[in-house]
Amino acid sequence: MDRGTDGRAAADGHPVPGNAVAGRIPLAVVVVDREGLVSHWSAGARRLFGTPKEAALGRPVVDLLPVSGALPEDGALSPYGEDDGLGPDLDVSLGGELSYPAAGCARLSVPGRDRIDVLWWAYPLVGPGPERLLVLAADAAPLQLRDPDDALDATDAVVERIVPAFALHTDFPGAERLARGLPEILPSMSVEESARIVGQVLELGYPVLEFSQNDRVPVTPDWGVPRRAERRARRERLARAVAAGEPVPTDLREDADDSEDLEYAAVRERLEFLNEVSGRIGTSLDLAATIVEVSKAVVPRFTDVAGTYLREQVVAGEGFPGGVPDTTTLWHRVALEHTDEPGRWDDVVPVGEAMPFPAHTPFFQCMTTGEPVLVPRISEEMGHAIAAQFEKRDIRPLITGRSMLVVPLKARNVVLGFMILLRHPERPVFNDMDRVTGAELAARAGLVLDNARMYTYQESVAETLQDSMLPHIPARMAGCDIATRYLPGTLLGRVGGDWFDSVKLPGARTAFVVGDVMGHGLNSAAMMGQLRTAVQTMAALDLPPAQLLRNLDDLAQRLGENYLATCLYAVYDPVAGELCLANAGHIPPVLVRAEDGRSELLDLPTGAPIGIGGVPFEAVRVPVRPGDRLVMCTDGLVEVRGEDIGVGLATLCESAAHPAASMDDACDTIIRALNPRGGRKDDVALLMARLSGIEPDDVAEWRLPLDPAEVGRARAAVREQLHDWGLAKTAYTAELLVSELVTNAVRHSHHRPVGLRLVRGDTLLCEVDDDDHELPTLLSASGDDETGRGLRVVSTLAREWGATRTGAGKTVWFELTLPRR
Repeated sequence: MDRGTDGRAAADGHPVPGNAVAGRIPLAVVVVDREGLVSHWSAGARRLFGTPKEAALGRPVVDLLPVSGALPEDGALSPYGEDDGLGPDLDVSLGGELSYPAAGCARLSVPGRDRIDVLWWAYPLVGPGPERLLVLAADAAPLQLRDPDDALDATDAVVERIVPAFALHTDFPGAERLARGLPEILPSMSVEESARIVGQVLELGYPVLEFSQNDRVPVTPDWGVPRRAERRARRERLARAVAAGEPVPTDLREDADDSEDLEYAAVRERLEFLNEVSGRIGTSLDLAATIVEVSKAVVPRFTDVAGTYLREQVVAGEGFPGGVPDTTTLWHRVALEHTDEPGRWDDVVPVGEAMPFPAHTPFFQCMTTGEPVLVPRISEEMGHAIAAQFEKRDIRPLITGRSMLVVPLKARNVVLGFMILLRHPERPVFNDMDRVTGAELAARAGLVLDNARMYTYQESVAETLQDSMLPHIPARMAGCDIATRYLPGTLLGRVGGDWFDSVKLPGARTAFVVGDVMGHGLNSAAMMGQLRTAVQTMAALDLPPAQLLRNLDDLAQRLGENYLATCLYAVYDPVAGELCLANAGHIPPVLVRAEDGRSELLDLPTGAPIGIGGVPFEAVRVPVRPGDRLVMCTDGLVEVRGEDIGVGLATLCESAAHPAASMDDACDTIIRALNPRGGRKDDVALLMARLSGIEPDDVAEWRLPLDPAEVGRARAAVREQLHDWGLAKTAYTAELLVSELVTNAVRHSHHRPVGLRLVRGDTLLCEVDDDDHELPTLLSASGDDETGRGLRVVSTLAREWGATRTGAGKTVWFELTLPRR
C-alpha cells in the first residue's frame, strides 16, 4: 500500500499530499473596501502572494492579485475540475460589484515565483462598514488529487485546520467513496461528519466556513438557492433551445429573464435580515433585556410564535456544570412573543414557569444534540405527546397543525437553552433553508445571551466580594452616631479599593478610617482587604494614629512595590471631647460645627501615601463639642476630570453643612450635590459621624492605693454610683467583676495607684488601669487551683471584655448591658 508524506495512506491506497494529510493548509485572507483597496492582508496572504502587509494595505486589490486565467491555455481539464459556473473569474470579482458569493480556481503571476494555481472564494460583505468583499485563497498544489474526477473547489475551515470538501455533481460516482475517505485524511472527523460535509457541498455547490465541528456558521447562505445540478440542467436546456432556434420553454422564461437576479436578491434579502437581527440584539448586557430583544427579533418576520427557554442556572446568573442536559434539567420559560390575540398564550404557557422535558419530545432532542429540530407540521399525535407534560392545561389547540422549528441557544459548545418557533398553518412551513437560518439566528443569540449571563455572574461575584470586604458598622457607638455610603464605580467590574471602617477602642473611644487603594479592579480590592485587616488589628492594640500609619506603611512595603494607598485615621474620645487625626496622602475631612452650622476642611499635615516609605506622619488634636459632625470620604466623590479638586472640596463643605433630618439624609444630600449626573468612573467611600459626646455626669473615676483593702472600697463605690444612676439591678454583677479586676491590678501593679472608671452610655463600661505592661490571659483553672478563675468569671458575665497596653501600663475593661428603662 502506498503511503503519503506522513506515512498515512488514503482510503483507496492513493498517497495523499502532505499538507492535506496534516490537515493544515495555509489560508490567505484579504478584505477589500468599497473603493477596491485592500484593508486587511493576513500573514497567509503575504506568504502566498509574496507581498508584505505594509506594501499591500491601501493599494488596489487588482494590482496585487493579477489573474492570467482560470484554466490551462490548452483547455485541457485541470486537476481542479472543469469550469462549472461557480462564479466569475477572480479578476472580475475583485473589480466588479459582486452581489453573491463566488468561488473558483485561478492561475496567478507572483513576483519572484513561478505562476501558481490557487483556489479562491469571494464573499460580499453586507453592513454599514466600509468593507465590501472578503477573499479567501489557498495554494492549490498541496490539494491536488490523483484522480482528476475528484474535483476540488471548496473547503470547510475547522478549528486550526481546513477540511477539504468537494463541490461535485449530484450524480458524481465517487461521492460515497469520498465520504468514507475523509476520516482517513483527518482522523478527528467521524464518518457521519464526513458524510454531512460531502452531502452539504454536493447539495449547495458552495463552500461553508466552520469554526468548529459542532457550531456551523453558513458564510454562504443556502436558503433560496436552487440545487446546483438543477441550475446547470435548466441552463443547458435554455442554451439548447436558443442554439436550435426554438422558442424558449415556458418554465425557462423566468430563468432567461431574471432568475439570477431573483436568486441573488433573495440571498441579499436574507443576509440583510440576519444583519438587521444582529444589530437589534445584544444592545445591553442586562440578561432580562437581552432575552426580550432575542424574542422580538424573530417575530413576526421569521416566525409567528417564539418561546425562549433557558437553563435554571443561566436565569440565576450562575455557573453550571458541563455535560449534556437530561430529563431532570429544569428549563425556565423566560420569554414568549407571538402575533396571536392578546392573552391567548399567557394563561396556558406563562412566562416564568420551569419544567423538565421528557426524552420523547423534540425539545429534548434539540437540547441534547445541540442541533436544530424541524417538524414541518405538528400532527395530532405529536401535539398530544407535547401537551401531556402540561398538567390541567390543553395546549393542543395552540400548536397542532403548525410548523415548528426548535433551535438551540449555545455558546462554547454548551447548550444554554433553546427557542421554540411556530408558524401559523396558513403560512409556509419551515424547510431546510429556514432551519439553517434559524440555527444562525440562534447561534448569534446564544453568544449574546452568554455574554449577558457572564456579565450578570461577574456583577454578582463583584458585589459579593465588595460587600464581604466592607464592614457592617453599627449606626450607634459610644458617644457617636455613624452613617456610611459605598458607591461602586463604572470601571472594571464594580470592584474597587476604597474602604471605610469604624473600630471600637478602650475608654469609650472610637476610631474612624477611610482609605483609597490606588487603581481599580480585583487587585486593588484584594490589597484593600489586606490593609483594612491590618488597620483593624493595629487599632485594637490602641496604637496612636501617627504610629498606626507608620506601621501600615511598613507593612505595605513588605507586601510589594505596587502597594500604594491613601488613608485618613481619626480617634474620637467622647469623654475628653477631642479628635486625634493623622493623614497619609488623603483628602482632608470636613468638620461641621453644631453651634453655628459652619463647615471647614481640617488643616492636617498631608503626609505621603501608604507604601512610599521613609516619610514621617504627624497627628493633630482637634477639640469638638456635642453635635459636631465629622465627614470623611475618598477622592472619587470630589474629583471630576478636567476640573480643579478645590471645586469638589468646596461643594463637599457646602453640602455637608446643609441641615438634614437624619444622618442618612445628610449622606444622601452630599451624594446628590457631588454626583448630580451619575456616571462615576471611580468608586466612592463616605463616612459621617455625629459626635454626641458623653456628659461629665455619666463618668465616675477613682484612684485606688496599692492596698488589698481597697478592693472592698472599690465595690462599695461602684454600688453607690450605680444606685445614683438608677442602675441598681446591675450593681451586683458590676461589683463582682470590679472586685476581680481591682484585685488583679493591686496584685500586679508596681508603683502607681490603680485607676477605676465607670462610663454610662449605651452600655455600662468599667475600666481598671495599672502600671504593669503584662496583659492578662484567660486560663482554664482546675479544681485544685487557687487562682486563674477571675477572668473566667469576667468572660462569662460580661457582655464584652478586653485588655490593651497603654503608655503607662495596661487597661482591662468590661461592658455590661443596661436594663431597659
